[in-house]
Amino acid sequence: MKVCDFPGFRAGHGFLTLAVSALLANTLFASALLAQVAAAAPSLPSKTSKPETPAKKETTKESSGGRTPLTEEEKLYIRIYKAANRSVVNISSVSSAEELMTNAMPSEGFGSGFMLKTEAGDGYILTNHHVVRGASHLLVTFYDGTTVQASLVGFDAHTDLAVLKINPPKNLALSPIPLGDSSELEVGRRVLAIGNPFGFDRTLTEGIVSSIGRTIKSENGRLIKGIIQTDAAINPGNSGGPLLDLSGKVVGINTAIFSGTRQSSGISFAIPINIAKNIIPQLIEHHRVLRPELGLDAIPDERGGLRVLRVSPGGPAAQAGIQGPKIMVYRYGDMEWRQMERGFADLIVAVDNQQVNSIDTLMSYIESKKPNQVVTLTVVRANRLLKIPVKLTVSAQD
Repeated sequence: MKVCDFPGFRAGHGFLTLAVSALLANTLFASALLAQVAAAAPSLPSKTSKPETPAKKETTKESSGGRTPLTEEEKLYIRIYKAANRSVVNISSVSSAEELMTNAMPSEGFGSGFMLKTEAGDGYILTNHHVVRGASHLLVTFYDGTTVQASLVGFDAHTDLAVLKINPPKNLALSPIPLGDSSELEVGRRVLAIGNPFGFDRTLTEGIVSSIGRTIKSENGRLIKGIIQTDAAINPGNSGGPLLDLSGKVVGINTAIFSGTRQSSGISFAIPINIAKNIIPQLIEHHRVLRPELGLDAIPDERGGLRVLRVSPGGPAAQAGIQGPKIMVYRYGDMEWRQMERGFADLIVAVDNQQVNSIDTLMSYIESKKPNQVVTLTVVRANRLLKIPVKLTVSAQD
């Protein structure tokens, strides 16, 4: 088919070209305008794309709630506690065999103690005598909750110390604490106490040595010398637990507090471990302490020295000829009465040439000796000075 070439076709072609050019220009202008608007407006997320997550900021352990670094002192305390904790035990007493068999809650008392390493073997525990005094049955609870029966091996009321014995289960690893040297303690040294205050097992408290060489009265009225005073919190239930130095060794046995409410008031006492070192072997071997016995009672005299109040019949002092008060019989008409005359009793002024003015001075010197040794008492009798040798014997158990 032949296309006709109309005369006005070329003119129409030019007009069409111009129109197309104008349309392209408008399109480009609109595109540029839309691009500017899009750049100025916030972009909206598409339905298929995920919203961007903000980049995480780096955080330190403190800002993210992580563990705060420990001080060197804290690391030391933790290390000592972990080493000693397994040796500390809870000691409780029950009032009947029925309670013992049924694992009932102890109805008498509770305290602390710690495992010993002895030449006699394993299973020995050191504690205070007042913790186990009068107990009919004893239970010992370890760090893992294991509870076993214990027997009383021996005790010494003079020093308020006692040794118990257990038969540890085969699956229970014993961890005795090494014993230190209490003579090295000084005021200001830091110490740690572990025990079971108010029944809260293996509680750690810390303090300093406030004083050394204190004297406290034991339960039988005798004085215990060389006592350690500390401000470490010690409450009922701590008694019998270890007092540790910062090398982790036992330097004392926590025993008492000075408080009217029987709660810690910043003044607590511990028996020096050096005293216990001399007591423990005797309690294990003899079940008691073989102390030398003089065989007399005396009281301070107003003129100085000690006036003999009583001489034990058949005892060392009686056999040596020490004289006590005389019982005088007086009559007046039909009346008769007896009266003790202390003026006839010997007045002790020295032992082995060492002057004595208190019963504690005399007893402390006697206890530094051994049974069967001889001491010389200097006495005043009827205004005469006499020196009388006395052979010491073994004291009776308290």
